[in-house]
Amino acid sequence: EVHLVESGGGLVQPGGSLRLHCLASGFSFSETYMYWHRQAPGKELEWVSTIDHGGWDQYYADSVKGRFTTSRDNANNVLYLQLNSLKPEDTGMYFCALDVYGRQRGQGTQVTVSS
Repeated sequence: EVHLVESGGGLVQPGGSLRLHCLASGFSFSETYMYWHRQAPGKELEWVSTIDHGGWDQYYADSVKGRFTTSRDNANNVLYLQLNSLKPEDTGMYFCALDVYGRQRGQGTQVTVSS
């Protein structure tokens, strides 16, 4: 059974940083592209980033490019999302997922950017 457990969210001031983690199990993590998505209050799920199975290539939404970085540790089945230069509009629930649509995702971790 696939399990995705996100952590690392919290309350941070504008301009601050957070590092999100996603612990994966139940599938071949090192052979799977992984995705981050987010959902702001009252809005639809938004794709944030993609990383290939080896961690060599990453892709980002324009809204986070240059501020967010995704990486992975295949030895320990962990996916990361480093969030820098956070803005209030980055507030939302962040999910790791197995697909680009976010249909197979974890329960999420809340990120709140506010002064």
